[in-house]
Amino acid sequence: MVAAHVTGPVGGGRRGWPFAASADDLAGRGYTEEEWFVAGLARSYRHVTGTGRRWNGRWSAEPHAETPYLTRMLVRRPVEGARANGTVVLMWSNVSLGYEILTGETDELYDGGFVFAAIGAQRIGIHGYPGDRRGLVDWDPQRYGALTIADDGLSWDIFTDAARLLRHEGALTAGAPVERVLALGVSQSATRLATYLNAIQPLEGALDGFLLDVYFGTGSPLEPAGGAAGVARVADVNAAAAKMPAGAHLLRDDLDVPVFVVNSETESTRYVTVRQPDTDRFRCWEVAGVAHGTTVPSERIVSPWARDLGSIRHPMAPDGGTNMLSMEPVRAAALHHMQRWLTEAGAPPTATHLHLRGDPAVVERDADGIACGGVRLPDVAVPLAAHRGLGPGDELAMFGSSAAFDADELRRRYRDPAGYLECYDRALDAAVAAGVVLPRYREGLRSRAEREAAARFG
Repeated sequence: MVAAHVTGPVGGGRRGWPFAASADDLAGRGYTEEEWFVAGLARSYRHVTGTGRRWNGRWSAEPHAETPYLTRMLVRRPVEGARANGTVVLMWSNVSLGYEILTGETDELYDGGFVFAAIGAQRIGIHGYPGDRRGLVDWDPQRYGALTIADDGLSWDIFTDAARLLRHEGALTAGAPVERVLALGVSQSATRLATYLNAIQPLEGALDGFLLDVYFGTGSPLEPAGGAAGVARVADVNAAAAKMPAGAHLLRDDLDVPVFVVNSETESTRYVTVRQPDTDRFRCWEVAGVAHGTTVPSERIVSPWARDLGSIRHPMAPDGGTNMLSMEPVRAAALHHMQRWLTEAGAPPTATHLHLRGDPAVVERDADGIACGGVRLPDVAVPLAAHRGLGPGDELAMFGSSAAFDADELRRRYRDPAGYLECYDRALDAAVAAGVVLPRYREGLRSRAEREAAARFG
């Protein structure tokens, strides 16, 4: 039995809805959403005396002090339990911006029949950065005023509690079967999951698989000094990211759980030092020409930011010159393959790494400046622009860059829109055949390519 407990579904508050609640027509997808409060005594952890952050990822940890906490969890589930595929995707809510964001959500969650749960495991998501009123307790004090997490050292046990509650507390999934719990973390949350995998999973065994998305190769400290990612305000995040060293350790490989790392080009020059070979329990995809973050609105998932924050603009994004592409199609494919892997239907397809050379590593590029190797979306294989996951000078840029080709260059390459689309179709077929784009994404990607061609050829 789990020591933590849930109350809810939660309602009320000054605003009347949960922060980051879906802005999509969930009912039209056959889904419903509820918010729950999770309470318990969370243990912090420390490295066993004489051990530490070993290079091979096989860390030894032990529980330390216990502290009470109260946090929240969003749960989206199929209305009809028979639609559920047996897997809960448990997202570690990202708090880099000083509030909880659900970056990495794709429509494969709903088309695939997953239960989706997002747990607030870190203090910043609840209490916000100093002076920033977008943490939960300030965003809606009537609804969230009692929530509290003393420090991020409790996050590991909170995540474990959430996984176990989803298995054993039937009210959370209301009849949807729970056979597996898959951990999902994106960017800052991926660093948390790396440490969880290396230090906590061997002790608790609470997760059935790990999906680390845009992971730079270094896990968070097991015993943090406090805060999120070493910053005290959103304006510091980009500067802190630029100072990140190369990957510091491997992900442990001695556990019987599948681990899938899905990276953009942005992470590649830091992650390269901790690349691991693909095995029957490990996969890594690196996506050429795509950046860590995007300012491109999803055509499949409606962002709640306009409703909750008054703007859909990412506060870390520069005003212009950012990458025009999105990781979303690859994320959907990765989740699809992860489900097959968890159910022993087969491991994900393999993919070549991006081509890097030198020390420090630099990305090998073609004549257009586009990265060589890696997973290649059709917009990279048949480009209308020079897409980079890094800045124009290959400096770290979380939103990358894109430099559009002019109309003369496009006509030289493709002759006209019909010639471009003929090439695009071949590249799209290749991406679908490689398993990095799901067949249902074909129509949307092709339609977007038609619009881009019509606008760009002049």
